[in-house]
Amino acid sequence: MSSTLIASSAHLAGGSAPDLSEVEFGLMIASHAFDRWTVRCMAAAGLPDLTPTDVMVFHHVYHRQRAKKLADICFTLNVEDTHIISYALKKLERLGVVQGERSSKEVFYSVTPDGAAILKRYGDIREQCLTSGLDGPGGNGPDFSRQLAHALRSLSGLYDQAARAATSL
Repeated sequence: MSSTLIASSAHLAGGSAPDLSEVEFGLMIASHAFDRWTVRCMAAAGLPDLTPTDVMVFHHVYHRQRAKKLADICFTLNVEDTHIISYALKKLERLGVVQGERSSKEVFYSVTPDGAAILKRYGDIREQCLTSGLDGPGGNGPDFSRQLAHALRSLSGLYDQAARAATSL
């Protein structure tokens, strides 16, 4: 049985890399599904009304339980506009799940104990609702996750390089 291309962007599928149009469509659909998942999981964990960016920032601030500077958060999350991350941090601070502490000229952000409890619930819900699907029918377990993570990092580099090239046109 052959696989038929959806050619979601047929005007892009006629070039030298027609399958890339399929990849891009898959990335768009997966991106929206992932955003929806993170927001709904966070709401189930007790923190509704966050955007996908808020959730991403919240998780990253907690990563390794080390305080982080705004510039480092932006760099790691590959977000050029510091205002987007700054807004998310202020929102998370108002909710009492993130705190900023000034040290000299820098502000270092960390997760509060209440925030850590919410992230723990998020992890529990993730285990219950999401990770069990990796081992079920059609799931490929840890190998699938590792390979997909590698492919996504590679794609990120490819698209970042293309964005830089397009900026100079």
